[in-house]
Amino acid sequence: MAMATARHILVPGEDKANELKAQIEAGADFAEVAKANSTCPSGRQGGDLGSFGPGQMVKEFDTVVFSAPTGTVQGPVRTQFGYHLIEVTSRQD
Repeated sequence: MAMATARHILVPGEDKANELKAQIEAGADFAEVAKANSTCPSGRQGGDLGSFGPGQMVKEFDTVVFSAPTGTVQGPVRTQFGYHLIEVTSRQD
């Protein structure tokens, strides 16, 4: 069974997500940006979501995690919770 580990940053607006993505792409540490900005409780752990399989996250999130290359920041991805920046840290297919 496929498994992935990922971290994310959740914010209410797309503009904020784009602003944070630009900071990360300019060299800011993903975990520090998550701690300072994410509205998800996982933000306290740098956005770390641990390990999970397909279907355990909402569809839009799941699609990105199980198709995007590892180590790159994806998004903003809109879900019912807000806008996510997602980094797949590992995946086993």
